[in-house]
Amino acid sequence: MAADRHETVVLPGVPSLGGLYARAAAGAAGDLLPRALADRVPGRLSGRLPCRPAGARRGTGDAPLELPAVAHVVEDVVVDPAGHEAFCRAVGAPLRDGPGGTEAFSGYLHALAFPVAMSVLTRPDFPLPVLGMVHLANEVEHLRAAAVGEHLTVTATAERLRPHRSGAQVDVVARLARRDGETVWTGRSTYLARGVRVPGTADDTPRAEFVPPAPTGHWRLAAGTGRDYAAVSGDWNPIHLSGPSARALGMKGAIAHGMYSASRALAEVGVQPGTPFRWTVEFAAPVLLPGTVAVAITDDGRGPGWRGSRFAGWDPRRRRPHFTGTVARLDG
Repeated sequence: MAADRHETVVLPGVPSLGGLYARAAAGAAGDLLPRALADRVPGRLSGRLPCRPAGARRGTGDAPLELPAVAHVVEDVVVDPAGHEAFCRAVGAPLRDGPGGTEAFSGYLHALAFPVAMSVLTRPDFPLPVLGMVHLANEVEHLRAAAVGEHLTVTATAERLRPHRSGAQVDVVARLARRDGETVWTGRSTYLARGVRVPGTADDTPRAEFVPPAPTGHWRLAAGTGRDYAAVSGDWNPIHLSGPSARALGMKGAIAHGMYSASRALAEVGVQPGTPFRWTVEFAAPVLLPGTVAVAITDDGRGPGWRGSRFAGWDPRRRRPHFTGTVARLDG
């Protein structure tokens, strides 16, 4: 993260995701929502940020779009034991003990950083519409073990605004560091804003044809899977909560969170405690709820000889991919 090119904005605490989504909805409607809406949606500690003026326009082509050159920072963010345990239970990740105590699951660390990343996306000067954004991919480097109960600093920026064949895409980069500045985890999330045009040429390289491998399991996801994951991650995006709220934002129905699927797949890979690793995922067709996902986890070894794994999830009837990804050991 090129912190030297960004103005640092220190927030007083982890922002409430409920308030951030309410602000995003207000921007989409061109007016401010009543504060009561934010109060009805569960969230984290409130961090006050200025609301975008009513009627301000984003991504309409009126002027060149530029990302805000800011880094949002929240200090002393606790890897909460109860929150971590609930998250791991929701995605099937076992609690693992390392040298420094219970080791924080990488999917939970993404959820820990997500509100700070969202606070960048919902700034008044962020040029893309947030509600209805499509989550395309994630890349995580889990560099060092973070212990449950540890205090970390979260930093988030938006980078690499560029064209996509269906609109504009942007990366949101989050970094978790110890008090001495040592980075323990970084995550890059790529999002698509449909219909927004930015200068440049989109990468039209066709994806390789997906051939479903032999499944190693099936996930049967209930209609409330999105609400259950929202309760442990704080991500109350309406596209995940119910059919009506998802259809209001252009979806066919409620869909599973991408990071629910990615975190559950990572849990099934089962990286051993103390192992630094790189974790990537690309999302294709969304998982409609309720639904069944065929899953395959392919390892190149287990135990001390493990170097990496591949995972995939797909619709077992239509044979269309939902997500594909890799987990690879970083040391050695």
